[in-house]
Amino acid sequence: MKVLKWILISLAAIVLLLFIAFKWMQSNTKKLSPEGSVSFKTEQFDVEMNYSRPSVRGRTIFGDLVPYGEVWRTGANEPTTFTTDTDLKVNGEVLPAGTYTLWTIPGPEQWQFIFNSKSYPWGVGWDGEVMREADYDVLSTTVYREATPNIIETLSISLVEIPNGFQMQLAWESTLLRMDFTK
Repeated sequence: MKVLKWILISLAAIVLLLFIAFKWMQSNTKKLSPEGSVSFKTEQFDVEMNYSRPSVRGRTIFGDLVPYGEVWRTGANEPTTFTTDTDLKVNGEVLPAGTYTLWTIPGPEQWQFIFNSKSYPWGVGWDGEVMREADYDVLSTTVYREATPNIIETLSISLVEIPNGFQMQLAWESTLLRMDFTK
Protein backbone atom coordinates (compact mmCIF):
# COMPACT_ATOMS: atom_id res chain seq x y z
CA MET A 1 0.00 0.00 0.00
CA LYS A 2 2.90 2.33 0.83
CA VAL A 3 4.53 1.63 -2.55
CA LEU A 4 1.30 2.44 -4.41
CA LYS A 5 1.03 5.72 -2.50
CA TRP A 6 4.57 6.73 -3.55
CA ILE A 7 3.92 5.73 -7.17
CA LEU A 8 0.81 7.91 -7.26
CA ILE A 9 2.63 10.84 -5.63
CA SER A 10 5.50 10.45 -8.13
CA LEU A 11 3.10 10.33 -11.09
CA ALA A 12 1.28 13.43 -9.84
CA ALA A 13 4.60 15.26 -9.46
CA ILE A 14 5.66 14.29 -13.00
CA VAL A 15 2.31 15.46 -14.44
CA LEU A 16 2.61 18.76 -12.55
CA LEU A 17 6.19 19.23 -13.73
CA LEU A 18 5.20 18.54 -17.37
CA PHE A 19 2.28 20.97 -17.12
CA ILE A 20 4.54 23.72 -15.72
CA ALA A 21 7.16 23.02 -18.41
CA PHE A 22 4.49 23.21 -21.14
CA LYS A 23 3.15 26.53 -19.81
CA TRP A 24 6.71 27.91 -19.60
CA MET A 25 7.40 26.82 -23.18
CA GLN A 26 4.10 28.34 -24.35
CA SER A 27 4.92 31.62 -22.60
CA ASN A 28 8.40 31.84 -24.11
CA THR A 29 7.08 31.02 -27.57
CA LYS A 30 4.53 33.83 -27.30
CA LYS A 31 7.29 36.28 -26.34
CA LEU A 32 8.94 35.65 -29.71
CA SER A 33 5.62 35.82 -31.59
CA PRO A 34 3.32 38.18 -29.68
CA GLU A 35 -0.42 38.14 -30.22
CA GLY A 36 -2.01 40.67 -32.52
CA SER A 37 -5.55 41.51 -33.52
CA VAL A 38 -7.22 43.65 -36.13
CA SER A 39 -10.86 44.51 -36.72
CA PHE A 40 -12.99 46.20 -39.36
CA LYS A 41 -16.35 47.61 -38.27
CA THR A 42 -18.83 49.57 -40.37
CA GLU A 43 -22.62 49.51 -40.69
CA GLN A 44 -22.27 46.53 -43.07
CA PHE A 45 -19.29 44.66 -41.66
CA ASP A 46 -18.04 43.49 -38.29
CA VAL A 47 -14.87 41.43 -38.74
CA GLU A 48 -12.12 40.55 -36.29
CA MET A 49 -8.88 38.64 -36.74
CA ASN A 50 -6.57 37.32 -34.03
CA TYR A 51 -3.11 36.02 -34.86
CA SER A 52 0.43 35.63 -33.56
CA ARG A 53 3.15 37.79 -35.10
CA PRO A 54 6.43 35.95 -35.75
CA SER A 55 9.50 37.87 -36.94
CA VAL A 56 12.00 37.14 -39.68
CA ARG A 57 15.07 37.46 -37.40
CA GLY A 58 17.49 36.89 -40.30
CA ARG A 59 15.82 33.70 -41.53
CA THR A 60 14.50 32.85 -44.98
CA ILE A 61 10.79 32.38 -44.33
CA PHE A 62 8.82 31.41 -47.43
CA GLY A 63 10.15 28.42 -49.32
CA ASP A 64 12.33 27.43 -46.32
CA LEU A 65 10.99 27.84 -42.75
CA VAL A 66 7.48 27.89 -44.23
CA PRO A 67 7.74 25.46 -47.18
CA TYR A 68 5.97 26.07 -50.46
CA GLY A 69 3.12 23.69 -51.24
CA GLU A 70 2.44 22.71 -47.60
CA VAL A 71 -0.33 23.87 -45.27
CA TRP A 72 0.76 26.62 -42.86
CA ARG A 73 -1.19 27.81 -39.80
CA THR A 74 -0.71 31.41 -41.02
CA GLY A 75 1.20 32.85 -38.09
CA ALA A 76 2.64 31.25 -35.00
CA ASN A 77 1.28 29.52 -31.91
CA GLU A 78 -2.52 29.06 -32.17
CA PRO A 79 -4.01 29.28 -35.67
CA THR A 80 -5.15 32.69 -36.89
CA THR A 81 -8.88 33.22 -36.39
CA PHE A 82 -11.24 35.16 -38.64
CA THR A 83 -14.68 36.13 -37.30
CA THR A 84 -17.49 37.78 -39.28
CA ASP A 85 -21.06 38.49 -38.16
CA THR A 86 -22.39 38.52 -41.75
CA ASP A 87 -21.98 36.39 -44.85
CA LEU A 88 -19.12 37.62 -47.06
CA LYS A 89 -18.15 37.05 -50.68
CA VAL A 90 -14.57 36.11 -51.49
CA ASN A 91 -13.70 35.76 -55.18
CA GLY A 92 -17.40 35.16 -55.91
CA GLU A 93 -17.82 32.44 -53.26
CA VAL A 94 -19.81 32.86 -50.04
CA LEU A 95 -18.16 32.63 -46.63
CA PRO A 96 -21.03 32.25 -44.13
CA ALA A 97 -21.04 34.29 -40.93
CA GLY A 98 -19.01 32.59 -38.22
CA THR A 99 -15.57 32.06 -36.73
CA TYR A 100 -12.91 30.28 -38.76
CA THR A 101 -9.31 29.28 -38.45
CA LEU A 102 -7.25 30.59 -41.35
CA TRP A 103 -4.76 28.30 -43.07
CA THR A 104 -2.65 28.96 -46.14
CA ILE A 105 -0.64 26.98 -48.66
CA PRO A 106 2.16 29.33 -49.75
CA GLY A 107 3.64 29.29 -53.22
CA PRO A 108 6.23 31.42 -55.01
CA GLU A 109 3.55 33.11 -57.16
CA GLN A 110 0.16 32.27 -55.63
CA TRP A 111 -1.20 31.20 -52.28
CA GLN A 112 -4.26 29.22 -51.32
CA PHE A 113 -6.25 30.62 -48.36
CA ILE A 114 -8.43 28.12 -46.47
CA PHE A 115 -11.20 29.05 -44.02
CA ASN A 116 -11.78 26.11 -41.65
CA SER A 117 -14.73 25.92 -39.23
CA LYS A 118 -12.95 23.92 -36.52
CA SER A 119 -11.15 25.52 -33.58
CA TYR A 120 -7.73 24.09 -32.71
CA PRO A 121 -5.79 24.51 -29.44
CA TRP A 122 -2.44 24.95 -31.20
CA GLY A 123 -1.52 25.14 -34.85
CA VAL A 124 1.01 22.31 -34.92
CA GLY A 125 1.09 18.96 -33.11
CA TRP A 126 4.05 17.47 -31.25
CA ASP A 127 4.98 15.67 -34.47
CA GLY A 128 5.37 19.00 -36.32
CA GLU A 129 2.31 18.39 -38.51
CA VAL A 130 -0.38 21.08 -38.82
CA MET A 131 -3.59 20.29 -36.94
CA ARG A 132 -6.00 21.36 -39.72
CA GLU A 133 -8.60 18.79 -40.66
CA ALA A 134 -9.66 19.26 -44.30
CA ASP A 135 -13.17 17.91 -43.58
CA TYR A 136 -13.90 21.23 -41.84
CA ASP A 137 -12.77 23.46 -44.73
CA VAL A 138 -15.59 25.85 -45.63
CA LEU A 139 -13.97 27.96 -48.34
CA SER A 140 -10.70 27.88 -50.25
CA THR A 141 -9.51 30.62 -52.60
CA THR A 142 -6.36 31.58 -54.48
CA VAL A 143 -4.52 34.88 -54.00
CA TYR A 144 -1.56 36.10 -56.04
CA ARG A 145 1.64 37.06 -54.27
CA GLU A 146 3.14 40.53 -54.63
CA ALA A 147 6.81 41.14 -53.84
CA THR A 148 7.60 43.94 -51.40
CA PRO A 149 10.53 46.32 -52.00
CA ASN A 150 11.75 45.91 -48.40
CA ILE A 151 11.77 43.11 -45.86
CA ILE A 152 8.79 43.22 -43.52
CA GLU A 153 10.29 41.99 -40.26
CA THR A 154 7.11 41.03 -38.36
CA LEU A 155 4.01 39.33 -39.77
CA SER A 156 1.32 41.97 -40.17
CA ILE A 157 -2.34 41.58 -41.07
CA SER A 158 -4.55 44.59 -41.76
CA LEU A 159 -8.14 45.12 -42.86
CA VAL A 160 -8.53 48.11 -45.18
CA GLU A 161 -11.70 49.67 -46.58
CA ILE A 162 -12.25 49.38 -50.34
CA PRO A 163 -15.32 50.30 -52.43
CA ASN A 164 -18.20 47.97 -51.46
CA GLY A 165 -16.15 46.08 -48.86
CA PHE A 166 -12.76 45.61 -47.31
CA GLN A 167 -9.44 44.04 -48.13
CA MET A 168 -7.34 41.78 -45.94
CA GLN A 169 -3.64 42.47 -46.41
CA LEU A 170 -1.09 39.98 -45.10
CA ALA A 171 2.55 41.08 -45.24
CA TRP A 172 5.72 39.34 -44.08
CA GLU A 173 9.29 38.96 -45.26
CA SER A 174 9.13 40.02 -48.96
CA THR A 175 5.51 38.96 -49.52
CA LEU A 176 2.26 40.94 -49.68
CA LEU A 177 -1.09 39.20 -50.19
CA ARG A 178 -4.42 40.96 -50.72
CA MET A 179 -7.87 39.42 -50.53
CA ASP A 180 -11.09 41.38 -51.16
CA PHE A 181 -14.32 40.77 -49.20
CA THR A 182 -17.73 42.12 -50.20
CA LYS A 183 -21.37 41.44 -49.26
